[in-house]
Amino acid sequence: MYNQRMAITREEVDHIAELAKLSLTEIEKARFQEQLSDILDYARKLQTIDTEAIPPTATVLPLSSVLRDDVVKPSIPTRILLANAPKATGDSFEVQSVLD
Repeated sequence: MYNQRMAITREEVDHIAELAKLSLTEIEKARFQEQLSDILDYARKLQTIDTEAIPPTATVLPLSSVLRDDVVKPSIPTRILLANAPKATGDSFEVQSVLD
């Protein structure tokens, strides 16, 4: 079942490095060839696990919101909020334009 090595070739490492715009030394290419092969082997091993009896889930954690419920409460009057503003127009703060 799981006994074959899923080896990645040096050409595949070169191709992946090119896609990622990486300049790799020969030592790095050899190391990444080994590491990428190990990753593919592990993924292949995971695919052999029987998951038929396990229902699909989005998360294994219980769903709960950390946010409080929105509750309408009285607000500070606009005139008090604008009292310390350097400039105000009507019921709004007036700021300098940042775009032309």
